[in-house]
Amino acid sequence: MLKSFAGGRLFGATWGSGPATVLALHGWCRSHADFDPVMAAAGPAVAAVGLDLNGFGATPPPPEAWGSPAYAEAVAAVFEELVLADRVTIIGHSFGGRVALHLEGLVPDRIERMVLTGVPLLDRADRRSQVPLPYRVARRLHRSGLLGDGRMEALRQRHGSPDYRAATGVMREVFVRVLHEDYRDVMAGIPCPVDLVWGEADTETPLEVAQRAVGLFPSASLTVVDGVGHLLPTEAPDALARFMVGDPSRAGPVADGAVPTSTASDPPASPVAGGRRSGGPT
Repeated sequence: MLKSFAGGRLFGATWGSGPATVLALHGWCRSHADFDPVMAAAGPAVAAVGLDLNGFGATPPPPEAWGSPAYAEAVAAVFEELVLADRVTIIGHSFGGRVALHLEGLVPDRIERMVLTGVPLLDRADRRSQVPLPYRVARRLHRSGLLGDGRMEALRQRHGSPDYRAATGVMREVFVRVLHEDYRDVMAGIPCPVDLVWGEADTETPLEVAQRAVGLFPSASLTVVDGVGHLLPTEAPDALARFMVGDPSRAGPVADGAVPTSTASDPPASPVAGGRRSGGPT
């Protein structure tokens, strides 16, 4: 059942009963419903809140082009309500993970740990650094009034990513803004434990991003789920649920460079080398 939060400014859902110990934040163009299978796998004993971030699901777009810090401020308002426990685990998928990073600075005494999956923590190694010359020229012409809106939009549709092309109005401006954000300093300042749980076959935010980012957190581990892509909450909900509840029975790290094998029906979550740093905060 759809519920309202933050004085009616956000919408989403709850699972389980009692104050929620988990706060779930979805990815771009997704909604809280992505976490339905994760919560089903976790069982009714886990109380959780899943939000529709501004511009997605049932929550209206922001009034202007927010970056992820402004999205975090909107989410932080939920911590003022009795729906959340004193300490919570934040699950952030993709765009939701961008927002989760900034929550630590807003409510540091309320976050127990983070579970991040498919989050663009760094630019992917193969990201095209230069916008094609014809498109750059067209943008200049458009700004000077020499190229019409219709022609400019046609070029955006040709050169933009699928997410960019699908976004309209203020949400397209939000997309462009967050695409240029840098999280290295934010990651370095997060004291709570962070679990990076990544789909081995993620093509949106490839595994190499997580492999380079894990060492930028003071206390983080990386787990690879074989045969799973970007939508890990729906593709491998059991694996994500185990980390959400802090399952201590998951296997220890494997040797450097090793790649865990998987079963077809239930991909395992097996920590790989480059995990939690000894001596870091827990």
